[in-house]
Amino acid sequence: MTVMTAAAFKPQAEAAPRSGARLLVSTLERLGVEVVFGYPGGAIMPVYDALAGSTLKHILVRHEQGAAFSADAYARKSGKVGVCMATSGPGATNLVTGIANAMMDSVPIVCITGNVAQGLMGTDAFQEIDILGVTLPIVKHSILVRSAADVPAAIEEAFHIARSGRPGPVLVDLPKDVQFETTGEDYGFHIPNDTPRVDHDAVAAAEAAIRAAKKPLVYIGGGVKIGGATEALRAFVDATGIPQVSTLNALGTIPTDAPGMLGMLGMHGTRAANHAVQDSDLLIVVGARFDDRATGKLAEFAPNAGIVHFDIDASEIGKLRSASVAVVGELREGIEALTQRMRAGAALDIQDWAGDCVRSAEVGAHRYDAPGEGVYAPALLKEISEAAGDDFVAACDVGQHQMWAAMHCRFAKPEAHITSGGLGAMGFGLPAGIGAKLADPSATVVTIAGDGGFMMNIQELATLKRYGIPLKIVLIDNSSLGLVRQWQELFFAENYSEIDLSDNPDFVKVAEAFGVEAFRIDRRDQVSDGIQRLLAADGPCLAHVVIDPRDNVWPLVPPGKNNAEMMEGS
Repeated sequence: MTVMTAAAFKPQAEAAPRSGARLLVSTLERLGVEVVFGYPGGAIMPVYDALAGSTLKHILVRHEQGAAFSADAYARKSGKVGVCMATSGPGATNLVTGIANAMMDSVPIVCITGNVAQGLMGTDAFQEIDILGVTLPIVKHSILVRSAADVPAAIEEAFHIARSGRPGPVLVDLPKDVQFETTGEDYGFHIPNDTPRVDHDAVAAAEAAIRAAKKPLVYIGGGVKIGGATEALRAFVDATGIPQVSTLNALGTIPTDAPGMLGMLGMHGTRAANHAVQDSDLLIVVGARFDDRATGKLAEFAPNAGIVHFDIDASEIGKLRSASVAVVGELREGIEALTQRMRAGAALDIQDWAGDCVRSAEVGAHRYDAPGEGVYAPALLKEISEAAGDDFVAACDVGQHQMWAAMHCRFAKPEAHITSGGLGAMGFGLPAGIGAKLADPSATVVTIAGDGGFMMNIQELATLKRYGIPLKIVLIDNSSLGLVRQWQELFFAENYSEIDLSDNPDFVKVAEAFGVEAFRIDRRDQVSDGIQRLLAADGPCLAHVVIDPRDNVWPLVPPGKNNAEMMEGS
């Protein structure tokens, strides 16, 4: 935890006395913040009073969880720090899932909470909660501001910590008396230069390991996007011809249809990706953390492979899998240095291995000619991503549809795929779509949701209507908790326990009640026209897609198995 001291502050220009609330707003403006997601309440009312006349665009969501998820997606799509705010007590605790989501996926957000006045803290005052204590395990840092003069420094420090190194969420708690207090002091935070430098001896060792390998494979994690290393990694792949696999959060880092991209590895990974990992003799791991959904049975993951691990977070090195070479520091700098070295030497002799990987991908390519007249979700998702083109952005919820989207959509860039990867939070899709669309109004943002997750934040349809946000929604409805149902079918002897959602409301009528255009697709021959209607809609629009509740996601690596032991459907 960083401790603020007076020596760490740098004075700003003298200003007339202002309240802590107004200092908060002016500091956000000074930091270039344009959009804030939030929901007011008693303990943060001075801040909302100070918003009037500011340049900040406040998006009034209908639940604080929606604010945190929207800020998260805004950060992922824009590359900036997302900002959300809420009042004390229940307002603050409603942010918790969103904070945890940002922590798990290393997303830079700053969450500002109001709190009761300092004199009431610890007295069980109305709507009082120790939000710093509640969120302690799920934030990168947290700050309780005790005087108005400290507000600018606290906010600047929060932004610096959120986006530096391995990004993550920072909580700033503002007691109400601090918001009211006035001061003529205004001190900013002196930002230290604490970025670790890349060890070029380690880069040389990485080059040597790669040149000695016969079956090298690049294992791409979400850190590549976060670290701004996408172009550097693409150049490395172009220079070496080494095949690649991707985690869920890294999809699009290498375009889905690029030569050598074998797709996602792990539980719902492609056959080609999982077999390549198991057959490789060297994994070049870039910004990935060996998540269990990616590795399957860790003890049998890539059993013959050495590890070259690039990561800005030294604590990830060797955490789950020992690395023979570790390159700690900024990913872009490390990868660029490695690429220079690879270009300066002889080309790699890996044509046979690369050819085997390409053939494996061709043989294992998914077929979309499923029998029947019902809507086949993988084909629909593939078609909509291709119809939207390179501007397509999927804001996915969590469930079967999430895996189908990851497996079958075409992603041209990493910002095109926004999902709750680490936490797996249902309800993420709709508010995430709002955040992504506000971050990039020119993008074709499509929320892909299931009926279970959609119901968890369905109230944000009102946010779409209020601000006229032209978000497109594909709601894939199987009237059940599909992934749970699939696991009960496969691993719990078809004991279907509490997964039936067949009493869902009429989603078209619900959307229309919120003032959002909506229509239904329940036959395969309606899909193409439906996609065109959805994409052509001027405002927000929902396509309610009805599929067979028995449809499963394939392939699947069963729990406790290694990634080569994939199950396939009939």
